[in-house]
Amino acid sequence: MPRGLQAELKQNIPFRSLEEEAYLALLRTADALQTQVELWLKDFDLTGTQYNALRILRGAGKQGLPCSEIGERMITHDPDVTRLLDRLQDRGFVHRTRAQHDRRVVCGVITAAGLKLLRQIDGPLEKKGREMLKHVHQEEMAHLIELLELVRNRGKIEGDRMLNGQNT
Repeated sequence: MPRGLQAELKQNIPFRSLEEEAYLALLRTADALQTQVELWLKDFDLTGTQYNALRILRGAGKQGLPCSEIGERMITHDPDVTRLLDRLQDRGFVHRTRAQHDRRVVCGVITAAGLKLLRQIDGPLEKKGREMLKHVHQEEMAHLIELLELVRNRGKIEGDRMLNGQNT
């Protein structure tokens, strides 16, 4: 009888490797956590991507950031940061300015309304994050972070190689 992820996915055939199982477990876990956060953010009429963009812009300060840099800092890739900023600007959370060094570059800047919204979200969302992971001991949490960094860094190296046309 299948157990764990195999049972959760209703898969009768065993995984081909531990790597496959680990990869699928990682994706399934990230999705489960993200789904909880997305549902919680609905109370603020925000998506996780919009929240992430607002946090990035808060960290950028009064000068803001160009769309390309916002995209690089996003937790999950969003191919259309311009449209994302459009939606946030329509709601009064972001405004745009032209970069001083190059007038062709448009920067997103968080507004006072965007900062106010983040202040409302910060504490409760931090509490939600602690609740989602409270069953994991601190030592295990530190080890998990190390393992995830190991996987992510290797993936970044492989991704950089592929972008540069190297297939090793």
